[in-house]
Amino acid sequence: MGRAHRTCSDAVTPPVIHVAAALAVDDRGRALMVRKHGTTMFMQPGGKIEPGEHPLDALRRELGEELGLDLPTASFTWVGTFEEDAANEPGHVVRAEVYSVTVDGASPVAAAEIAECRWVDVADPGDIDLAPLSREALLPILVARTGG
Repeated sequence: MGRAHRTCSDAVTPPVIHVAAALAVDDRGRALMVRKHGTTMFMQPGGKIEPGEHPLDALRRELGEELGLDLPTASFTWVGTFEEDAANEPGHVVRAEVYSVTVDGASPVAAAEIAECRWVDVADPGDIDLAPLSREALLPILVARTGG
């Protein structure tokens, strides 16, 4: 009888957290950033996509629950899919389906799991602690768009 053969790999694939995120700006070009309760890092608003849920539907749901925003589907533009280390779940990767949208600067109000929301200059967000996805991928997109 033959021996069972099993291959091993040195590389371990980290678990993926699939989210939808908004590259939300106001009419001044500032980016909307949020911080969850019990965390220090700011990130783009959004959240986890439920099984069977379309990413844009998930994003619109999360923006309503967490910031009181009810934005029409037509106001969003697909940006792309991005992956980076997760901000608040060590050893995980976040895969974000990202949409851009312009929001009235006075509209968002932190609710549910969001402790704080703030508008930041995309080229100089200040001394806030940024999530890896925001720092490495999403804010640079906005900087490139504004030529900053």
